[in-house]
This record gives sequence, C-alpha cells and structure tokens, in this order.
Amino acid sequence: MLLSEVISDPTFSLVPWVVFLPLAGIILNLLFGRRLGEKFSATLASLATGGAFVIAVLLMLALTRHPEGVTIPLMEWINTGTFQAGWAFRVDTLSVTMMLVVSGVGTLIHIYAGGYMHYDVRFNGDEPRYNRFFIFFNLFILAMMILVSADNYLMLFVGWEGVGLCSYLLIGFWFEKGADGIANAQAAKKAFIVNRIGDFGLLIALFLMFWNFGSLQFDTVFEKAPAVAAAAPGVLLAMTLFMLLGVAGKSAQLPLYVWLPDAMAGPTPVSALIHAATMVTAGVYLVARSHALYSLVPAAQNTVMWVGALTALFAATIAVAQNDIKKVLAYSTISQLGFMVAAVGMGAFVAGMFHLTTHAFFKALLFLGAGSVILGMEGARDSNAAHQSGDAGHAHIDPQDMTGMGGLRQKMPATFWVYLIGALALAGIAPLAGFFSKDEILAAASQTNILIFLVLLASAFLTAFYMGRQVWLVFFGKPRSQNAEHARENIPVIVLPLVVLAILSVLGGLLNFPGSLAMEHWLEHTLGKGLEAPFSLPVAILSLVIALTGLAAAWVVYGRNPASAGKPDPLASMLGAVYSGARNKWWVDELYQAIIIKPYRAISGVLAEPVDQGLIDGIAIGLGAVTKTISQYARKMENGYVRSYALSVVIGIVLIFTYLVLR
Repeated sequence: MLLSEVISDPTFSLVPWVVFLPLAGIILNLLFGRRLGEKFSATLASLATGGAFVIAVLLMLALTRHPEGVTIPLMEWINTGTFQAGWAFRVDTLSVTMMLVVSGVGTLIHIYAGGYMHYDVRFNGDEPRYNRFFIFFNLFILAMMILVSADNYLMLFVGWEGVGLCSYLLIGFWFEKGADGIANAQAAKKAFIVNRIGDFGLLIALFLMFWNFGSLQFDTVFEKAPAVAAAAPGVLLAMTLFMLLGVAGKSAQLPLYVWLPDAMAGPTPVSALIHAATMVTAGVYLVARSHALYSLVPAAQNTVMWVGALTALFAATIAVAQNDIKKVLAYSTISQLGFMVAAVGMGAFVAGMFHLTTHAFFKALLFLGAGSVILGMEGARDSNAAHQSGDAGHAHIDPQDMTGMGGLRQKMPATFWVYLIGALALAGIAPLAGFFSKDEILAAASQTNILIFLVLLASAFLTAFYMGRQVWLVFFGKPRSQNAEHARENIPVIVLPLVVLAILSVLGGLLNFPGSLAMEHWLEHTLGKGLEAPFSLPVAILSLVIALTGLAAAWVVYGRNPASAGKPDPLASMLGAVYSGARNKWWVDELYQAIIIKPYRAISGVLAEPVDQGLIDGIAIGLGAVTKTISQYARKMENGYVRSYALSVVIGIVLIFTYLVLR
C-alpha cells in the first residue's frame, strides 16, 4: 500500500513525539535524575512513556478518520548517488498498533518498576544505580519506537540494533552478580552475540534488497517485488530467508532462541519489557511488515511456518520441567512467539498480530506477577531492616525457585488472583484474551496444514500443563521454606499495574470481535486480506478441551497431592529420561559449547599469539615505533631559535629554486 505524503489530518504531524518524549526522558534523567532522587527518575520515565502512549492513541483516532495512513518526513538522512534514505515516520494501522502495545504496556511496566527497583537496588546494595535503570528503560522504548515507526528498512534497522543494545545493558544491569560474579555479564554477552548472528542475516537481506530494488523504502520495495519475483525468484527467496535468520535471533526462534532464557538475569521489569512489549515482538512485526515479500515466496512462508511451529512445541517441552518461576515464563514466551511466527508464516498476519497484542497483556502480567512473588520471597518490604540485621529477608534459598514456594495464595492474595488470570489467559481458557487469539491461529492452521495444526495443538496442551504446574507449586499447598512462610503482599504501586493488566487479559479478546472496529478490519488497511480463517466452533471447542485437559493433568500430578519440602518432582518418576532431557533443556547449550564455542576458543588460542599478538599487534606496534623515531628527530628542529627557523626557510627556498631550474 502506497502511503500519502500529504498530511490529511494535522494529528499525524504529532508522530515524531513518540520518539522525542522518551528521548526527553533520557536527557532529563541524565541531567537531573540522580540529584532529584528516585521519585523524580521513575515519575519522569513513566510520564515520558505515558506521553508516547497518548500520542499513539491520538494517531489511532486520526487513522479511524483516514485509514489510508500517511508518511511524515522529518529530515533528509542519507543522499548519495542514486541511494536515498530519509528519516520519516510511517503512520498506518500496523505501526500504530505496535506503538500502542509498546507504549501502553511499557508505561505500566515503568510504573511497576518504580516500586520494584526501590527494593531491588537496596537488596543488591547499590542505590545510586536506580537512576541508571530508568535511563536504560526509556532508551529501550525509544529504540522500539524508532523500529515500529520507520518508513524504510534502514531506519527500522537502527531501532533493531537499538533494542539489541538495550537488552545487553539491561540483562547485564547487575553485571557483577550471579554465579562466580560473572553469570549476569555472561548472560548479557550471550544475548548480544546471538542477536548479532541474527542481525548478520538481516543485513544480508538488506544488501540483497538494495542491489535488486535500488531502495530500502517500504513502498518502493513492495511495488517492485512482483517484477523481481518473476525475473529472479531465487533472489527473493534468499532475501526472505536471510530475513528469517534475523527474526530467529530477535524473536528467539530455533536455533537462536538460547539467549532468551538467560535474559532472566536482568531485573524482573526488564524481563517483562523484553518479553511482552519490545524486543522479542520485533521479529514478528518484521515479517508482518514484509508481508508483500513473503506472500510472493511460498517456500519462505512454509519455512517461517515450520520454524514457528517447531519452536512452539520444543520450548513448551522444556518449560514443563523448569523450577525457576521466570525460566518457565521465558520458555513460555519462546513457545508463544512460535505461535505468532507460525501464524505470519502461513499468511494469517492479523491472527499473528492479534496474538502478539493479547500476549503482551498476559505475559507482562505474569512476569510482573512473578516479580511480586520474588519480592515477597525476598522479604523486600523488610529489606532495610534485614540488611541492618544481617538477614536479607530470610533469603537463604533462591527466591525464584518454585520448589521453595507454596502457600502464597493466603500470603499474597492480590498477586494470586491476578496471576491466576494471566495463567488461564496464557493457557487459552475462555473467555480470556489468550483463548481468542490462540484459537484464530489454530483455526488458520487447520485450513493450511494439518501437521502444523497438530504440532500447535500439542503445544497448547503443554502450555496449559506447565502453567497449571506453576500455579499449584507457587500458590497452593503449604509453605515449603521460611521465605514463603514470611511472604506478604506488596505495596500498591506494584500491585495496581497488575490489576490493570489483568483487566486487559480478561477483555483483550474483544479487540477482534466481529465489527467495524475489529482488529481484522483495522489491520486490513495495511496487511490486506491475507489468510484469516472464520470462527470455527469445532476448533474452538477442541482447543478449549485440550487446555482444560492440560490443567486437569497438572492438578492430578501437582494439585491432588501438594508437594512438600524436599520432595522430588513427581513428573521425574513418571517421565524418567524424558523429564531429564526437558530439565536439562535437551542439552542444546552443551551442544553449542561442544560444536561451536570450544572449537572457536581452541582456534583462537592457537592463532592468538602468532596472528593477533604477533602480526596484527606487531604492525600496530611497529607503526608506533616508526612514528616515535621520526618524532624524536623532528622535534630537534623545534628548538625555539629564530635563526634556526630562518635557516630552514632559506634551505627550503634554495631547494625549490633548484628543483625549478633543473626541471
């Protein structure tokens, strides 16, 4: 769809502020945040993100009047030869949907983080770092807003790299913590390096795009794509598959998903922002934005579809056996992203975006709810007294280990109820949001590929099972540690965002209810018709039965006989080696260590001295030595005597005249 550059509504001219407001928050916090204290830092960052949400709402209202959308140029960016790339904002129904999700859910996470980080910086013994956190947080929103508002692939890539940088900064926020004092830093490095592999794929796709289209501007590329597909179908196939490599890195799909579980090293609000509203949704958005390319290459669409479906099932099998409350949710995110990627791969772009939106609601709720549980387990409300007395809130066990929890339903009732809503929404229980969005993907799969449908159905069963397992282990039974025994509910600034997200998780399914304002009709202006399967009652009933069966199985294993302290996981005896494989994440990290990292380190060790230190460093050191020698002689000419300088001038004149005469 070609967007108009004529501003049909002055409201559209507000779009740069979705970037400028987070930027203003960063600058003001840099200048005044530490001096004016925690409340100023948190309030300013939240207002900056909330202001971007208000702008996004105004843009949405403008699009209801002018759904054709518009491009708002800001400045000339690159203009060299025949290549031009402006810094321009694209306002259409797809970009504004992403702006609403990023800024809306992001604002709630910012508000929550204001309370959470108050305790976290004290628990970790570094209160001045509070201000730095909110600078990084606003930077994350800024980068994501650049990504989703871009009018060309190059500007999108700037935001793409920006969220990668922010993930590194925030995952490693407590870089000196973790096992051996380096685990968190290693997790941040792992995320950064794995994403660079994906980014390499996206860069190759952009190079191919420039060579074959002569432009990176969306409308130009999409307009020329049919001709390129007819003349050189292999080029378009390579372009879309390299783009898929970028998607696999950013949206944590096979085989590049391994960074996302380790991203739990960051503070819990970071996990929520990465998993719900920013970084991992970027890959799904990229495929949806590039729908005009993928729809011309069925082989690429099938590859995307299978990568998503297999990722959904693979990650779900791992989540079943994890005991870290955040790791379960991390593998759940990988699995749900698989649903979204499978949806956009089969051409059901609206279904994928619908699930992206509802997932942002209940996954943010679950991560922030997990943070509330962790604070309760750490005794965060008593952290000051605890540190003074030498007892860090009874924190003699891992506060994220579900085997040490139990009984929190009575200790933290508000957190329990909102968490239960999020868990049921993720499990796909009607009438919560997850039921409707997941059902649309299953309905589309049932009409596209029966094997994909069965794989996603199995993933849905496992989703319900591991969420039921988590709820039973965390909230039911008796407390299995002193931490759980002494846990209590958190302050309102932490609980209230959870309540808002719980309401959205309940009502989110209404976003695509039949009607003129349904997401299907809203996104149609940008994504076209695509493959949108009508509501299928048999599929809906089957998916609901599968979800209820998964919850019932979790009750049979974990709820009927609640676990007691020190008791082994009953699933281990039932599944044996299968449980061991899932518990150890199918040894994928160990496989990567064996076939990639260890050989690379071995080669590096062999080449480091002769090549790096000998040749490369030798060249640099040699150039430095030559420069030093020349300068030692040259500085003798600078002795401060005028007669010496006059002699130099005379000698120079003589040499010049001699040259001219001889010539």
